[in-house]
Amino acid sequence: MNMVANPTNPTPTPKGRLYLVPAPLDFGCTPQSDLQDSMPLGTLTVAARLQYWICENAKSTRAYLQRVGQVIPLHSALQALHIQELPREVHKKGDHQGNFDARPLLAAALAGNDIGLVSEAGMPAVADPGSSVVRAAHELGLEVMPMTGPASILLALAASGLNGQNFAFVGYLPQDAAERIARIRELESLALKTGQTQLFIETPYRNAAMLQALLQTLQHNTRLAIASGLTLARGVCCGDTVKNWRQKTSPLDNSTPAVFALGR
Repeated sequence: MNMVANPTNPTPTPKGRLYLVPAPLDFGCTPQSDLQDSMPLGTLTVAARLQYWICENAKSTRAYLQRVGQVIPLHSALQALHIQELPREVHKKGDHQGNFDARPLLAAALAGNDIGLVSEAGMPAVADPGSSVVRAAHELGLEVMPMTGPASILLALAASGLNGQNFAFVGYLPQDAAERIARIRELESLALKTGQTQLFIETPYRNAAMLQALLQTLQHNTRLAIASGLTLARGVCCGDTVKNWRQKTSPLDNSTPAVFALGR
């Protein structure tokens, strides 16, 4: 067990743990799914007992924990929870751009309290902020405990029919049209040359523009897979050649983010 010394107390205080708590993928969707359809009971049990949290947004975290409390009663009232938000610079520039030091956010763990790290959907620190907090936890000698739950990138990869033994997640593609096309061509070349599946994500209101750019740019034999609304009743997981995609009606809407994957 990790311990931290207290100069006024000869008995070391056990350090708390950092729990990486996934959230359901229905953030911002109406209606929301039953929490137990996608979240394991063990993860919900841990979430219900934690009093200290680090998150993207305190309001959405309280809403999520309120849903948790409907399944397993929270150990503390929502108003009594200690919830810290990651700074805006982390959202805009990423966890490892600049000089952000996440160690102060983990003070409660050094005092012996377990802390939960949560994002607004899916696994924190994967395609979402939080990796700086995980790194800081390792630097401070805290145990990091990833919990089981939905991760859209892995779900999309598994449902894509593309290479799941060699893949890369590349985040968001450029918004500028010319830069986006150049990046698509770069990723396609890499996928066709190496067999490495290339995965990227897009926000709902740019889904249509992204799909159009892909169909206009990719070679007709390249395989394209799209996943959206994963774990929801209206979820979509489709994979086909670009040639065949050009003859399909788009399965995407403007209400849920999408994961795109291309390969051979």
